Amino acid sequence: MELLDNLTLGFSTATSLANLGFCLIGVLLGTLIGVLPGIGATATIAMLLPITFQIGDPVSSLIMLAGIYYGAQYGGSTTAILINMPGESSSAVTAIDGYQMAKNGRAGAALAIAAIGSFFAGTVSTFLVAIFAPPLTAIALQFGAAEYFSLMIVGLVSSVALAHGSIVKALAMV
Repeated sequence: MELLDNLTLGFSTATSLANLGFCLIGVLLGTLIGVLPGIGATATIAMLLPITFQIGDPVSSLIMLAGIYYGAQYGGSTTAILINMPGESSSAVTAIDGYQMAKNGRAGAALAIAAIGSFFAGTVSTFLVAIFAPPLTAIALQFGAAEYFSLMIVGLVSSVALAHGSIVKALAMV
C-alpha cells in the first residue's frame, strides 16, 4: 500500500502545471542539443545543469533534468534515423533499421516508433524501479566489505568468461 501512496504523491507532484512546464522545456532543450552528433544525454545534462540552478524548487529542477535526459535520448535517435549518424552510442542500433526506413520514405514512421518505444520503455522501467528498489535497498544495506569484494570478483570473472577469443584480450578489457 505504501508503494501506491508514494506513486500517487509522485504523480500529483509531477503533473502540477509548473512541473509539466519545466519538463516540456527540458525535453525541448534536450532534443535540440541531443540531435547534435557525438553529444549524448550525459553531456547534454552537464551543459544544461547551470540552468537548473536558477529554478527555486529542487523537485522542478530534477524534473527538468529528467526531461533533458529523455529529450537527448530521443534526439540521438533522430539523427540516427534521418542521417545515419547516431547522436550517442545507445542509438547505434537505431541507425541500422531507422535509416533504412528513412531511405524507403518511412522516416516519419521510424521517428514515431522511436518515440513510442522510448516512452514505453521509460514508463515500464520507472515502474519496475519503483517496485524493486525498496527490497533491493534492504538487501544492499546488509552488504559488508566481503560481499562487495565477492560481487566485484563475480563481475570480473563473468566479463572474462563471456569474452570470446584470446584470454589476454579478455583480461585487458577488464
